[in-house]
Amino acid sequence: MNIKNLKQLKTAVAPFEKSTVKASVWQLANTIVPFLLLWFIAYKSLSISYMLTLVFSIAAAGFLVRIFIIFHDCCHFSFFKNRKANKILGTITGILTLFPYSKWQHSHSIHHATSSNLDKRGVGDLWMMTIEEYENASLMVKIQYRLYRNPFIMFILGPIYEFLLANRFNRKGARSKERLNTYVTNISIVLLVVLLGTTLGWSSFLLVQLPIFLISGSVGVWLFYVQHTFEDTYFEEDKNWDYVKAAVEGSSFYRLPKWMQWLTGNIGYHHVHHLSPRVPNYNLEHVHQQTEPLQNVPTITLASSLRSLKFRLWDEKDKKFISFYEWKKQKKALSMSARSEMQ
Repeated sequence: MNIKNLKQLKTAVAPFEKSTVKASVWQLANTIVPFLLLWFIAYKSLSISYMLTLVFSIAAAGFLVRIFIIFHDCCHFSFFKNRKANKILGTITGILTLFPYSKWQHSHSIHHATSSNLDKRGVGDLWMMTIEEYENASLMVKIQYRLYRNPFIMFILGPIYEFLLANRFNRKGARSKERLNTYVTNISIVLLVVLLGTTLGWSSFLLVQLPIFLISGSVGVWLFYVQHTFEDTYFEEDKNWDYVKAAVEGSSFYRLPKWMQWLTGNIGYHHVHHLSPRVPNYNLEHVHQQTEPLQNVPTITLASSLRSLKFRLWDEKDKKFISFYEWKKQKKALSMSARSEMQ
């Protein structure tokens, strides 16, 4: 695809940037209702077998991921045409997913505006260092970065910290409406937890809710990670950065089994979403199928996505992600080459 064709993509996508009340309401019904039902069944199954409870909790976690996608659409004002309706529903689904609507909307908007821009990292994205940055970093920063990129910390401890702690505080410089939304979200979460804990019993509540929270949180972070962390993704300095290229080359098409695609609200079509955030999640697949250039974007599968776990550093020279092991091999090869030239 040349630059001219890339620029034409947004025009081709424009007709799909329309939500419909019928489709949105139906998605709410086939997402919220099953989640609540599975949660209730998981609670009732505690008297039979906790293994059975875990089965229902895992299923409920999948629907909570789908609820987050609805929340995510509301943050882009793409789930309903009415902005106020998006804000109300976004706040409610934010309570269920532990995300303050206004705060996350702000950081996520920055993520979309700066995704794959090497000079504008730091807000709404994952910590990523280039080879040069890592080599010039202090020992403490290197240790912190290695810990951050460790899969256990990123996908297990990370969601716990982010969802339970970081999301509870307002960002510096937040306006009064954003601060108020965070307070309303936090108070609502506390009231909901206290209500369920005292009504159902704290041990029963935690035995059901904890696995739902841990699984959905890990899946959510994984989806965000894998859709921007693949070998030949796109990163450029600000002077060479292009929004459309960042969307279609810096965001992957994560081809998932149909049932996973459904539970994750089509977010695997991440290239389409970054190209046009105003496309509601239930239209993403249609855009991909009916826009030929978008069918030739970087594609990953469940199997190939696992390889992204090794990616740690961005190689600006070869424009690809590499592992720490590959970085060490590069350094060793360069060192040997230098010694040979000296001899």
